[in-house]
Amino acid sequence: MTVRIDMGVTTSGATANLDLEELLATRLLVQGNSGSGKSHLLRRLIEQSAPWVQQAIIDPEGDFVSLADAFGHVVIDAGTLTESALQMVGSRVRQHRVSIILNLENLDAEAQMRHAAAFLGGLFDIERDYWFPMLVVVDEAQMFAPSAAGEVSDEARKASLGAMTNLMCRGRKRGLAGIIATQRLAKLAKNVAAEASNFLMGRTFLDIDMARAADLLGMERRQAETFRDLQRGHFIALGPALARRPLSIRIGDVTTQARAGSPRLLPLPETPREDARDLLFQSGQADVPRYSARRTTGLSTTEILQQLARSRPPAIPVAEPSEGAEPAEPAGEDEGRGEPLAGPVDAAPIRAIPAAQEGYDGVLAELMADPDAVYRSVTVLYQDFLVRCRRHQLNGRLLDLPAFRRKLAGARAGAASAGYDEGDYDAADEGEWQKALAMAAGLAEDVHGVFLLLARAAFEARACPSDLLIARALGSRSPRRARSMLSYMEQRGLIVCQEEMDGSRVIAMPGLDWQTDPGDPTAPDDVPDEQRTA
Repeated sequence: MTVRIDMGVTTSGATANLDLEELLATRLLVQGNSGSGKSHLLRRLIEQSAPWVQQAIIDPEGDFVSLADAFGHVVIDAGTLTESALQMVGSRVRQHRVSIILNLENLDAEAQMRHAAAFLGGLFDIERDYWFPMLVVVDEAQMFAPSAAGEVSDEARKASLGAMTNLMCRGRKRGLAGIIATQRLAKLAKNVAAEASNFLMGRTFLDIDMARAADLLGMERRQAETFRDLQRGHFIALGPALARRPLSIRIGDVTTQARAGSPRLLPLPETPREDARDLLFQSGQADVPRYSARRTTGLSTTEILQQLARSRPPAIPVAEPSEGAEPAEPAGEDEGRGEPLAGPVDAAPIRAIPAAQEGYDGVLAELMADPDAVYRSVTVLYQDFLVRCRRHQLNGRLLDLPAFRRKLAGARAGAASAGYDEGDYDAADEGEWQKALAMAAGLAEDVHGVFLLLARAAFEARACPSDLLIARALGSRSPRRARSMLSYMEQRGLIVCQEEMDGSRVIAMPGLDWQTDPGDPTAPDDVPDEQRTA
């Protein structure tokens, strides 16, 4: 039985049908500038086909979540899941044949690309037994399959473009029918667009987009002006699932609505100029910080590292034998853990090695004294660390690479905040700081160091660290990577970022009830703290 779904009416008044089975085999490309009715078209297609076929909707703006209540789609908030978890979800979606909406609105552009790529990979890399028919609708496809490199990293772009290419080029045999929609054909990768055999072209104004649309529809270049004259909700259709010749259709009504409708004109409020100025610039209840600012004397970098060290088993100090004495036998595994080893009777007093600090913390401090060490790879630093440990008669391999990563994260955070003044602290302050250490203990290595850096600035109510300082704590010189880390931490509820009217940034720590002072996010990392304060 052939399944035909009603997309609207043609110019002659006939029903514009779409052959769903043919669509599953030939894919669809929808193009139209903002306001052309592109999202309305997708909603009509999804609503009409929902009873017949499983659907997955990649929704970068959260426009389609309203479909869930009416048609039973499961809404997945991608911002709450890791990429590996999304890949697993993609596999389970196909196994259990559940229609879903992947809501990406809470992620930045690069994270959207990574998460969408992971989810599409889960749909694609599934056993043959689960290759059931499925419509995969991707809105704003030019974001996920860009024709040229943009501001996102090459790694994210390649992953997303590869996933979209698999969907459109190799997805048919796996039962995946790609339906991609874009505002700009010129920004969509050609190898992705070229795999579609069905087209619905809406209103377009730019010459380059009109020329590409005309080429795809087999129209002459002089006919490309037609796309400028199309009304909202009107599209030119072509393809084996739609029409064998270009056909103008008007998309029918939908039963659900997007959360954000089209903007409508409203009269401006009649507010006197003086009152309007007060509303903009006068302090009020809305300006009260969401978290109390806590001012206290600060902990120095050395003190923070010492407290981190106290949360782990201490390194084993080495006895320094007297001249001509036989070296001491090492204690057994369970003997003298953290205590001085017993030496011969005539041995000199036991000393902690190295002299600057006990155990590994002193070696790490010596290693991080080199300003360029912050930016070296972890493996290179670990090898240097082992060499320095041998020089100080320490067994560095008792601290394995994962444990070294965590210590290094704390050391990098300390190096990034080296411009802060040293300060004394009392027992009450130390107890408060232990809360931050406890929260940081369960975080991943890269998040761990940045969290400590931000927590220290908030603990002392100092200026918010700049992007370059945060990047330094990550072992990088890239402000973009710092901003991505802040976005990641905010999505997981570790911090709350606030931008002030003058462009400065305030970061609050919800779990600690601390907050930084405003700081310039673009300040260089060598600017003193008092100059970074807004």
